[in-house]
Amino acid sequence: MIVVNVPVAEADTLRTAIGNAGGGKMGNYSYCSFSVTGQGRFLPNAQANPTIGAAGQLEVVTEDRIEVSCDESDAPAIVRVIQKAHPYEEPAVAVYPLLYMGQ
Repeated sequence: MIVVNVPVAEADTLRTAIGNAGGGKMGNYSYCSFSVTGQGRFLPNAQANPTIGAAGQLEVVTEDRIEVSCDESDAPAIVRVIQKAHPYEEPAVAVYPLLYMGQ
């Protein structure tokens, strides 16, 4: 599973890029994702070039947390697509293994 937070206004664009890269495939379905909206906080240092806010100022942004499943072999390419399509200078991307229990 790949998880990334993105400003709400950019979420659909990022979901599409992730889906185009193969993220969100589940059986006979594609472009599957789950999202929840929350607040992201960050404090850019003097060397940062923030998309939102300014260096030295704490910023609070309404973001969507996007979660997608993917094949393990596709994860590196999907992460690269996220890094390229994401509006932030340094997007936080998490990759979690999924254990399937069942039939």
